[in-house]
Amino acid sequence: MLEILQYQFFQNALLVAMLASLAAGIIGTYIVVKRMSLISGSIAHAAFGGLGLSYFLNASPLAGGLVFSLLSAFSIVLFRKNAGNRLDTLLSFLWATGMAIGLVFIFLTPGYATDLFTYLFGNILLVSKIDLLMILALDLIILVIVFLTFNSFLSVAFDEEYSETRNTPVTLVNLLLFGLIALTIVATIRVVGIVLMISILTIPAASAQLFHKTVKKIMITSSAITLVATITGLFISYYLDFATGPIIVLIISFIYLISILLSKFNIVSFFSSCVVQKVKQS
Repeated sequence: MLEILQYQFFQNALLVAMLASLAAGIIGTYIVVKRMSLISGSIAHAAFGGLGLSYFLNASPLAGGLVFSLLSAFSIVLFRKNAGNRLDTLLSFLWATGMAIGLVFIFLTPGYATDLFTYLFGNILLVSKIDLLMILALDLIILVIVFLTFNSFLSVAFDEEYSETRNTPVTLVNLLLFGLIALTIVATIRVVGIVLMISILTIPAASAQLFHKTVKKIMITSSAITLVATITGLFISYYLDFATGPIIVLIISFIYLISILLSKFNIVSFFSSCVVQKVKQS
């Protein structure tokens, strides 16, 4: 089973799994806390417009996806207050328009877009060394910005109005936060694809939130859940010769269901109390 580890493409896939899990765990926590799953979904689907345009121009699909996802993220920040109750309309517009632009340029591109399926549904086994370096760079940017602006992100994520009264530059913080969501989407697009993107950004963090109340613990647990699901799905999909994205999402969903059961019946708390009692007795 472990002989597969000697191949370069599988080593790249494992490295991307670790990098994507870290990014998704950190940014996914903000998405869940701020209840922005639909916003992240619209940014992810808008990125498809950049992928299609990149295919047409014979450029890097990830670079095109990054540009479109950043543009859509910044548009949401700048126009969502004016949109008011029509925010869902703005999100639907970005969602549908991005997909439509991508499809139009793909149809205009001569030949067959061989990698299209991997960007829609994910296939981490096809990650190239260039993709790996780009995802590494995106991860470093995410980590540095989150480290430097952690408290501001936390304040805005929980209560924007209160943050404004404390003279926090809410618009600037939101631009940074939504920009990081766009970077995370591009960093994880090879793992589960655009169609299944919401799952990796929200379900692990939602699972972690069932057991932890602090943001840092949710981030760590969410990243760990994503990493376990991604690596497990990677091995399963390789030996079943199946696309990695759906397998990873099914594992993440299974972990979420188990987490609900454990939290509902307080099984984790029960075992923790038993361990504490044993330690006291000894």
